[in-house]
Amino acid sequence: MSTTRPFSPGDRGPEPSGASGASGGPESSAEPSVGRQVRRLDFEGQSGVVPLARDFARQALYAWGWLPAAGADQRAAAEDVLLVVSELVTNACLHAEGPAELWIACDNKVIRVEVSDRGTGQPAPRTPHRAGRPGGHGMFIVQRLCLDWGVVRTPGVAGKTVWAELGAPA
Repeated sequence: MSTTRPFSPGDRGPEPSGASGASGGPESSAEPSVGRQVRRLDFEGQSGVVPLARDFARQALYAWGWLPAAGADQRAAAEDVLLVVSELVTNACLHAEGPAELWIACDNKVIRVEVSDRGTGQPAPRTPHRAGRPGGHGMFIVQRLCLDWGVVRTPGVAGKTVWAELGAPA
């Protein structure tokens, strides 16, 4: 279900810069009017960014009550979120000069993951997908696990933001 839309249907697009607080490290905020919780991780000066991103996302899932999982569906949903975070951050490392920021938001129905980078490439599932070959599975995995995903580019600004949305467990 890949898309070229810059944001998902019904979404109002990316949050304005600074929506989750000042930059400089892991942060969180909630938007009480819509019940959405947001966390942001700045990768500037960080090493080991993939495990850092997974740990950051795992902490968010604990804070939001997705973990510890009450059942198999909730556990699978949380693992899907962690896998998508890993894939998006890994793609930024391999194909886009590294990630700049991870933004993760949750409401009662959807969790949204965004990874910003400085790269010029356009992510896409490798076609045709060849399951038996190493590499090239990242966006195919994202496409299969997510409700939707896309890319946002800001005119005049280097890089892009790759976003993905996953459904909350029932």
